Amino acid sequence: MTADAVRRTAGLTVTPVETRADRAAFLGLPYRLHRGSARWVPPLRRDARALLSRSRNPFFEYGEVALFLARRGGEPVGRVAAVSNPRHTEFHGSPDGFFGLFECADDLLAADALLETAADWLRRRGLTSMSGPVNFSTNDECGMLVDGFDRRPAVLMPYNPPYYPLLLAECGFGAAMDLWAWEREVAEPADPRLARVAERLASHVRVRPVDMRDFDAEVARMRRIYNAAWESNWGFVPMTEREFSAQARRLRPVVRPELVLMAEADGEPVGFCLTLPDVNQALYAAGGRLTPRSALRMASAMRRIDGCRVVATGVLPEFRRRGVEAVMFLRTLEAARGLGYRTGEVSWILATNAAANSAASGIGCARSKTYRIFKRGI
Repeated sequence: MTADAVRRTAGLTVTPVETRADRAAFLGLPYRLHRGSARWVPPLRRDARALLSRSRNPFFEYGEVALFLARRGGEPVGRVAAVSNPRHTEFHGSPDGFFGLFECADDLLAADALLETAADWLRRRGLTSMSGPVNFSTNDECGMLVDGFDRRPAVLMPYNPPYYPLLLAECGFGAAMDLWAWEREVAEPADPRLARVAERLASHVRVRPVDMRDFDAEVARMRRIYNAAWESNWGFVPMTEREFSAQARRLRPVVRPELVLMAEADGEPVGFCLTLPDVNQALYAAGGRLTPRSALRMASAMRRIDGCRVVATGVLPEFRRRGVEAVMFLRTLEAARGLGYRTGEVSWILATNAAANSAASGIGCARSKTYRIFKRGI
């Protein structure tokens, strides 16, 4: 056994994930916990494994992760990842630790033991707080659903049962930041003021679809805008070139070029808007595995996708508040309508980002879900 000691309490054990069997149990737990849920979307197991792969996930080039599994009577009942992100510490000047990949039965003792074990691991590395869930940075899937449990999550967004935030509250966690999701019907007409803004900007701002033939260069342009546009946001850490490229390669098979827009002023990129088809509708049909039968179900479901999600929008600071965001949203809405999508989600937006939330409201969206990142001292 490693220095990360076994924690035992009331018939419960929490141990580090060390063996192949441990890892299989860790990866398999959410599929067992949420089996039969009409809301939870099983990720492809190959993608779940890739997240933990030191050779495939660029986070491991600088970050450190420890996995822990709770068992009761030998059966897995919970899991958690403790996450040390030195780039976050350096960028924000604060020794913050994180937890992620949290899954647990409705078992307060198990949840508390898991989170205490993660806190011990972080404390030994000189970190003084623990925030999450974050898998493994705010550039990845993060947040815990606290309202909007009545529908499935959009692509790249999490889902959890309603008792999860109650467990965290009982374990001493408070809200650090809320993340809002917005939604609208694509067929609804846009506010005529957006068209007038687009006309006003047309002489010096051009909005175009991404050029898939120039994919690598387009990705580099988006990364420069993303890191500059988001650098003052709560919890943000600049993405490395390899992180951004890996994410782009992962998403490329589902990209519809009409929904990925670049804004240019005098020929120079100043903004982008990334929207994806809601492939969660197809992943739900696959059930987490790509067997010949599930692959056929997934392929059939892909043809019936009727929703999309605005995943990321960024505009260079010097071009904000000029209407560039509004024009990109308008063009995205027009493209989504032309592709036959029924609904669109804009997520997530920091609850404190008044400008972005106002823009979402301004294009006719209504708030649909709230995700929360929790925090406590350790």
